Amino acid sequence: MRTVTTKILPVLLLALLLLAGCHRKLNYRDGQYRSAREMVRLKKGGRSVAVSPRSKIKTVSTLPSGEKTKAVTVTRRPQRTGSATGTLASVIEAARSYQGTPYLFGGTTRLGLDCSGLLQLSFSEAGVSIPRSSNEQAVWGIPIKVTELQPGDLIFFGASPGSQTITHVGLVTVVDDEGVDFIHASTSLGVVENSLESDYYLSRFIRAVRPQL
Repeated sequence: MRTVTTKILPVLLLALLLLAGCHRKLNYRDGQYRSAREMVRLKKGGRSVAVSPRSKIKTVSTLPSGEKTKAVTVTRRPQRTGSATGTLASVIEAARSYQGTPYLFGGTTRLGLDCSGLLQLSFSEAGVSIPRSSNEQAVWGIPIKVTELQPGDLIFFGASPGSQTITHVGLVTVVDDEGVDFIHASTSLGVVENSLESDYYLSRFIRAVRPQL
């Protein structure tokens, strides 16, 4: 029994040391833990900015039958002013007017929207016709790098980290020293505005395009 324990103990100690080493490296800089947003900003040479307080709202999904589903509490980021002008400013304003609208696959009205439906409807209200599906929208524009993002650009995501199959799309609303915000129709929270610089979205990001207006 003592011989088995003697053999296993060094292996366990080595595993614990490796785990500790990985933990120290994950999102750490200058001996301090950093959020995904701060890590991105530091890599770009930017400065760290304090996070503004967030408000909570409740959304209630209404089914076609008129039946209301369970209320969902949504943490909404404070709306920040972007630098978009002209048509793109109108598109962003239209998209923001749908905040709180529940998610509905295939939906294109205030009763429910899916991600590509939100974009098509928002551009339509600004007098611009765009394709219906996220895959079609992904080739409707000029491909750009994530470091070149501007308000009004479209960003596309996969269902899982590292996936190259587009399943989701959002509209960039703000790009400034605090980061990149985008609005989209989330399957769990409905139409909501989020930060791109989070582990969840950065790991699923696939590509970005600039609308050809």
